Amino acid sequence: MSQSIAGSGAGPSGADQALIPLLTRIAEALERLAPPPDRPLDFTAADAFVWHPDPDRLEPVPVVNRVDIMLLQGIERQREILLDNTRRFAAGLPANNALLWGARGTGKSSLVKAAHAAICGERPGELALVEIHREDIPTLPRLLARLKGEPRRFILFCDDLSFDHDDAHYKSLKAVLDGGIEGRPDNVVFYATSNRRHLMPRDMIENERSTAINPAEAVEEKVSLSDRFGLWLGFHNCDQDTYFAMIEGYAGHFGLDIPVDRLRAEAVEWSVTRGSRSGRVAWQFIQDLAGRLGQPLR
Repeated sequence: MSQSIAGSGAGPSGADQALIPLLTRIAEALERLAPPPDRPLDFTAADAFVWHPDPDRLEPVPVVNRVDIMLLQGIERQREILLDNTRRFAAGLPANNALLWGARGTGKSSLVKAAHAAICGERPGELALVEIHREDIPTLPRLLARLKGEPRRFILFCDDLSFDHDDAHYKSLKAVLDGGIEGRPDNVVFYATSNRRHLMPRDMIENERSTAINPAEAVEEKVSLSDRFGLWLGFHNCDQDTYFAMIEGYAGHFGLDIPVDRLRAEAVEWSVTRGSRSGRVAWQFIQDLAGRLGQPLR
């Protein structure tokens, strides 16, 4: 009997030995299912990033798709206001969140990217542009927690920001812009572009007014989001002279060898087929023209 007891304490039984590989496989499977540990974000990897949640990461953008700021015609006032705000922010001075709203293709997002590039040229390494997609707005608090306290300053940029019926993401953005009890981090400012001045369609606002118990309060809740932006910069369709200035500026910058009369005539025909005149239409015409001339745009 004593020999049997002593033998049982000498090591695991055969059944226990058989369970070890199974338990090992279970442990390895659980490790694979567990979320990976947060990787440190390298804020010096580039001057521009795209925010991707789940897992949280900043993807560096080595080359940003943008044009030189002086090529943006017809928006000189908006350009100077945004440049001044961005310059003060990069210098560590108070600056406002900015909403660039108006007609499509009028240079809103181009101005944000060009202003960032211009200030980076003045203050290398101090300012980064971080693009966040509209559907990722609820993850903004996590991004701000990562950026807070970093020595670098950040422009958070959301292109084509708008909200539709039953979309509650605007409440998350309101909380971020207000900053809650902690306040918005001093090293972060938020720039957004939208085709809508109040970020919501008119029929959505009218629906709130017609169905709410207190229509004024319901509408105020919806449109007050845009009030969180200290700067409102409006963009509108350009006239023909401004359109010509855009075309001729691009053609001169890229060295497209074409007589001015022919350039203007073809530009007018292009705008008629598109049904509008705008910075986007001008750029699309220049790309078509350069392709027909067999000349790359560099």
